[in-house]
Amino acid sequence: EAQLVEFGGGLVQPGGSLKLSCVASGFTFGTYTMSWVRQAPGKGPEWVSAILADGGVTGYADSVKGRFTISRDNAKNTVFLQMNSLKPEDTAVYYCATGSMGRGIRGQGTQVTVSS
Repeated sequence: EAQLVEFGGGLVQPGGSLKLSCVASGFTFGTYTMSWVRQAPGKGPEWVSAILADGGVTGYADSVKGRFTISRDNAKNTVFLQMNSLKPEDTAVYYCATGSMGRGIRGQGTQVTVSS
């Protein structure tokens, strides 16, 4: 069974950093484009970032460009999201998912709260 499990969320002060990890199992991770998607309370899902299967090309939403970095380790079936200079508006549940817009297999999510 295909599965994605996210780790690394938590409470951080504005301006702080967090690194999220997502471990895949049950499918050929190294052949899939992977994305991060977030959903804030009372709002719809927002695509955050994506990375091609070989890691050679990445993309970011304007809202996180220059602050977030997506990467992957295909040997460990893991995709990462390094989040720097966090803002209160980054507060959301963060999901990793397959596909360039994150509309495929999705994990259960990890909560990120940015607050002083």
